[in-house]
Amino acid sequence: MTLGDFWTRLPTKLVGAGALLTDEDDRLLVVEPTYKQEWEIPGGVVEAGESPRTGVQRELLEELGLALTVTDLLVIDWAPPPPGQPGRPDGLMLVFDAGVLPADQAARITLPADELRSHRWCTDAEAAGLLAPRLARRMVAARQARAAGTPLYSEEGR
Repeated sequence: MTLGDFWTRLPTKLVGAGALLTDEDDRLLVVEPTYKQEWEIPGGVVEAGESPRTGVQRELLEELGLALTVTDLLVIDWAPPPPGQPGRPDGLMLVFDAGVLPADQAARITLPADELRSHRWCTDAEAAGLLAPRLARRMVAARQARAAGTPLYSEEGR
């Protein structure tokens, strides 16, 4: 077996990177995708050869029209394939701290109409009603990690 063969036989994992972005009232930013019912946080799949931090910053620019610097890694969350999605690999979902967005910057959010219908600022309780349960748990963990100043590891947000 060649080294090239070895690399192609290794398992694959999906890597996603999202952002905890809050407003001056400590509400969480969530976005409404056009392609599914559940809301999401800003972010997405990390592309091949791209670092997770670069990936989330790219997604923030693509999804919100904002060039934001993300800082600390808050959560590493292992996610098994969701039920009803055969062929989708398990993955590592990372949440980075994108800070507090001042009102003047929040007013400049522009969404790509083909990908996102809308956005809104939510309390944790409101977000729990919009996000998939494991993402809602992941975001509670992200807030805890931000407050503690240390990253957290979880599995399905637990």
